[in-house]
Parts: sequence; C-alpha cells; structure tokens
Amino acid sequence: MPTPSLAALPVRRLTLRDLTACADLSEDRGWPREEHKWGFLLTAGKGYGIDDPDGGLIAACVVTEYGSWERSELSAIGMVLVAERHARRGVGRRLMRHVVAAMGTTPLTLHATPYGRPLYEELGFKVTGRAEMVVGNFIPGGPEYAVATRAATAEDLPSILRLDEEVFGVDRTPLITRLPAFADQLRVAEDCGRIIGYTAAWPNMDTHVVGPLIARDTETAKALIASLAARTDRPLRTDIDVRHEELLAWAKARGLASVAFNAVMTYGITDLPGDWTRRFAPLTVAAG
Repeated sequence: MPTPSLAALPVRRLTLRDLTACADLSEDRGWPREEHKWGFLLTAGKGYGIDDPDGGLIAACVVTEYGSWERSELSAIGMVLVAERHARRGVGRRLMRHVVAAMGTTPLTLHATPYGRPLYEELGFKVTGRAEMVVGNFIPGGPEYAVATRAATAEDLPSILRLDEEVFGVDRTPLITRLPAFADQLRVAEDCGRIIGYTAAWPNMDTHVVGPLIARDTETAKALIASLAARTDRPLRTDIDVRHEELLAWAKARGLASVAFNAVMTYGITDLPGDWTRRFAPLTVAAG
C-alpha cells in the first residue's frame, strides 16, 4: 500500500501509553529522552501527536491548560518536536495549527528556541520576553541569607497554591499539586510564619532543574536556590527571566553558566498575566 501523505495523517491525543514514543522522538532530535518530564506533562496536560505509519511518532507536543474547571484562561505549549526524517516538510506547522485551533479563544504562551521562533511568528505568536538558561555546579559561599527556608509540608499546599495563583495570574492547581510527587525537593521561604516564596528541584537526566521559582524578592529567590543546592550533588539548571538581572549575575557568580536563550511568546494576549517581579523561573519551559 502507498504511504499516506503527511498532510493526510491525523493528529490525535497522546496518553501515558505514548511515553516511550515521545522519549524516542526526543532522542531522535538529539534531545535527552526526559521520560520523567514527559510523564509529568502528559499527566498534567494534553499531548498531541501524529503517528508514523512505519511506527513511532512523526511529531508531538504538549499543552498545559490553566484556569478554572469551567474555563481555561491560559494554555502553555511545549515539547514541540518533529522527527528528523520528516523535518522541514510542514509537519510542525500542521501540528501547531491544529493545537491553536483546538484551544479556540484561550490565550497561548510558549518558550521558543531560535530554531522554532520563525514558525511561531508565522502563526501569529509575538515575543513578549526572554529567559536565560543557566547550568552548573553551585558554589556555596558569600553572606548568610536573611530569609528562612524549610522543606514544604502537606499543610503548606493551600498557601503555595494561593501564592502561585497570585503571582502567575491564573490557577495552576492541577500542575502544582503534582509537584510533591514529581520533584525531589519542594521548599518554602517564610517571613513571620507567612510563606513568601517557594521552589522545587526535579530530576532531569544528570541535573536538578530549579523551578518553579516564585519569591517576594531577589534575596528570597537566592535563599531558595541556595537551600536546594545544599541538598543535592547534581548540577543545577534553571531558566531565569532576563529582567531579573541581579539574580542572573548572582547565579553566574555561584558557578552556573549561560547555555541558551529562549524567547517567551504569546498568542491572543499582549503579555503574560500575573506579577513578573516575583516570577523568577518556570517549572519547565514546556509548561510556562
């Protein structure tokens, strides 16, 4: 039988049964397999993919929706991948058009690599910010941090959810409530018994990714990162909003080196909701 044209292949919803195929697709494009992250995103969000008639996936992406149970107020698109053998044949464009149509009037956001940015601009996404990825072994030292941090407990979750919604601008309960099982560390910063920031460190290949990182101010963000670093031997990796220049300079002084920049893009809104001054790093660039 003749092989169907790529344009005729249907886009379908992905599930956890597609985890290995998604990881294979990552590996095909030279990315780490990231099965832990794929599993988290396929559970917390919606996966979309195009099957290869010869087996595996031609393309895949994940959409994470935020807002009330009745209505999505913002959706983040991530993990957009097309198999190398089918690259530059319009597959990514077709998948993205399907997702944009499926989301209807819901505003969208994504982090774009320089490679993917032209496609997203063609589809109507606008650059509204930038994030800098830094990676390295954290070097302790310097003055003591005045902000108290501790491991989060189950009793902290309602306060974390309230703070996250206040800073992020939309309710992310389905994502944040999965953090305790997903992350190796979940820590909070306190002032007079009130939670003023929180962060997590989750395993990704040989690193611990720091995110989300929400904090009252830069000093609180520093204290949270340092508290995570003190409890792991792995290199740290995080994506910091470039407007947080002081935190970036501090992270680089503590041994983390810049490795990449991503453009923060939006569709249907001119800027992200919430308070960027307290939003230092995303949980993952794939989920906004």
